[in-house]
Amino acid sequence: MEKPDIENTLGTIKIADEVVEIIAGLAASQVEGVAGMSGGLVGDIAQMLGRGKNLSKGVKVEVGEQEAAVNLYLVVEYGVSIPEVSLKVQEAVKEAIEGMTGLLVVETNVHVQGVNFRPVPEIKDEELARLK
Repeated sequence: MEKPDIENTLGTIKIADEVVEIIAGLAASQVEGVAGMSGGLVGDIAQMLGRGKNLSKGVKVEVGEQEAAVNLYLVVEYGVSIPEVSLKVQEAVKEAIEGMTGLLVVETNVHVQGVNFRPVPEIKDEELARLK
């Protein structure tokens, strides 16, 4: 679905919903504490099969004539404050969409789908003895 046309004296501008999704996905993934986006089972399987990187993974938008509502599905890093990261994501996504498209973002809903646990590096006995 495409956003209705923006008319001006030079012609018409059309912004596809997919463009708004990509903007939102990139803005969200750049926030510190976000491990990645969750595209659901089908999206995750497609990515594992090498179908390329989907920049709009984990993002659903509803675009009206001059407004947009955004739903983001993400995975956060273990140990971060989920409310703080979520607020930063909301702010970053709103700013990016409004700045790039001129649409008014009326809501940005963040759905935390998981937590990423970083693997703990394995320490060998010899290294442990040196550390003491």
